[in-house]
This record gives sequence, C-alpha cells and structure tokens, in this order.
Amino acid sequence: MNFIMNKLKNDRTRSIIFMIIVAVMWSTGGLLIKLVKLDAIAIAGGRSFITALLMLALIRKPNMKFSKYKLGCAVAYAGTVILFVIANKLTTAANVIMLQYTAPIYVALLSAWFLNERITKLDWVAIFIVLGGMALFFIDKMTSGSLLGSIYAILSGICFAFVALLLRKQKDESPLESVFWGNVLTAIIGVPFIFGSAIDTSSMIGLLLLGTVQLGIPYILYISAIKHVTALEAVLLPIIEPLLNPVWVFLALGELPGPWAFVGGLIVLSTIVGRGVIRTLKANKSRKDNEAA
Repeated sequence: MNFIMNKLKNDRTRSIIFMIIVAVMWSTGGLLIKLVKLDAIAIAGGRSFITALLMLALIRKPNMKFSKYKLGCAVAYAGTVILFVIANKLTTAANVIMLQYTAPIYVALLSAWFLNERITKLDWVAIFIVLGGMALFFIDKMTSGSLLGSIYAILSGICFAFVALLLRKQKDESPLESVFWGNVLTAIIGVPFIFGSAIDTSSMIGLLLLGTVQLGIPYILYISAIKHVTALEAVLLPIIEPLLNPVWVFLALGELPGPWAFVGGLIVLSTIVGRGVIRTLKANKSRKDNEAA
C-alpha cells in the first residue's frame, strides 16, 4: 500500500492514471447521449450548462477580456459539442467517434495556414490514408439520417481541430477558461430548447452525468494531467476513448456499425495513432541528437 501511495505522489504516474480515467469517462458520451430522451441541441446545452457551473467553481473569477482567439475557440468548441450530439442521435456511436477522431489530420492541414507549420511527407501519407478510411464509412447501406449523422461527425472533427489550433494560439492563457467560455456559449444556444421538452427523471440523471462525469470532471483532470505526460503518452492514452465508446453502446443497446464502417474506423484509428507515434519518436530522436551535439 505504501508503494502505491508513493507512486501516486509522482506527478507523471498520477497524470497517466488521470489520462486513463479521462479517456474512460469521455467514452461514455455516445451511450449517455442516446439514453437521454431530449432534442440533440437541448442535450448539448444542458450538458454544457452543468459543465460550465463545475468549471466556474474551479476558476471562480473568469477573465472577462476576450481576444479574437478566445472567442473563436468558444465558437469552435460549441460547434464541436453540438455537432457531436446531433451526430450521435442520427448514426452509430462508432461512426461518430471514429469520424470525429480525424481531427489531427485537419490540424495538420490547417497548421500550414494558421500556424505557419510545414506539412511533412508523413502528414500527407496519413491524410490520404485517412481519407480512404473515411470513404469506407459511406459504402455501407445508409438511411438519409445516418448519412447526415456521418457528415455532422466530420464537421464536429473539423471544429475540434480548430479548438486545438486556437488553444495553441493562446499559449499564455488558461486553456480551462477557453473551454469554460465554450461551454457557456453552448449552454446559451442549447438550454432554451430544454424548456419546450417533456423531461423525465432518467433524462435529468443522464444530463447530470453528461455534464459532470462525461465532460466536466474529465476536462479538469485532462488539463491537469497533460502537463506531466510525455508526448507519446498523450497520443496513446486517449485512444481508449474511441475504442470503448462503441463498446458501451453495443453492450447497452446492441448497436453495431456496418462492416465497411468498422474497417474504415480501424484504418482511421491506426493511421492517426501511427502518425502520432512516428512524429513523437522522430522529435525525441532529434532532441537527443541536438543534446549530444
């Protein structure tokens, strides 16, 4: 027991545990969204309202000065979470999480314009493989609703990429505050949709779990943990989320993606992970070479 407690006092060990917990908590989103019997925008607004209150208790006095990057980040965040919830109501959780997980590819493409960062050959290879994997999602027989859901999931991934880029533009500001204002904006947009709905006890519990267990607490833990894990760990540990998300939905509701979507998801996920691992290993080698010189 003393050995375990001593390990937990180590920032890196504690942060790795936090990241695993975060990924598992995030992965419950698909199931909880499907269980809440409310309009998608109402769910997004109610979830973010609860999350914003949780973050406000931690921040206490949010900075009221808004730069164009903070405003942009709030808008991109609102787009990410609203589109994600809408997509989950229209298509399978597996389709949504895998298509949203293409965000690093959009970051690579947009970084050249937004951050003046060079796109490498590795990035281009990953981009074309991911596009091929995404195309497989649309080979399966789809209803008009599931097709629209997949499109919303892709748009959610693009918005999420902008969140990442805009947070990087605010290196000297609090990332938690930017996420806080994004939740405030989402609540302003979505909460009015709740008042016209008949909400039962199970939906209220679902919203509470979405706002705290699935979104609020994980974000707080993630921002705390990201400072103390290696870049490789930061790439690998969140993979737990897209792997577990469809598992919970299958176990509870028996929902499965189509065979082509399943193959496409494996291609997307393995490509994103592979790209992240290779980039990290190259960066570590370059740093060691520079230190040796």
